[in-house]
Amino acid sequence: MTNEEKLYDRTIQLLHERGVRISDIGELVMFLQERFIPKLTLEEATQNVRIVLRKREVQNAVMTGIALDKAAEANSLEEPLQKIIAEDEGLYGVDEVLAFSIVNVYGSIGFTNYGYIDRIKPGILAKLNAHEPGIIHTFLDDIVGATAAAAASRLAHSHPEIEDDIY
Repeated sequence: MTNEEKLYDRTIQLLHERGVRISDIGELVMFLQERFIPKLTLEEATQNVRIVLRKREVQNAVMTGIALDKAAEANSLEEPLQKIIAEDEGLYGVDEVLAFSIVNVYGSIGFTNYGYIDRIKPGILAKLNAHEPGIIHTFLDDIVGATAAAAASRLAHSHPEIEDDIY
């Protein structure tokens, strides 16, 4: 097994350990793109998620964000950072900054997609953002939303027939 395959497998494993299936992210892609790509299937959406998760910068963001969430759950961060991450404080934007490294891999449309689902919080994002006692997903919800946004952007770029008419 190559190092690339090991990193991909580890990324998927970490997501699963935190309760996120690739199909959950695929459902977010469907939410973002089904109006624009009427024949889009969950299988195609999920395949695009897998492609996004094969990118090294995405893997690095997933591993970093999950490590920080786990460290916060273990109360192993220094104050005041421990409290800020544990409470997912609104003015703490580092989680979104980490997500931007994922959002940008398929162009600026990813920012629009990400902003929309980060605000609406459909599907798995609602679960990750539930703030259950002892469970911290300050980074994970943004990482999952950003991954879906990047996959949706990839789909949009691969379906030029859905572009707006410019004349």
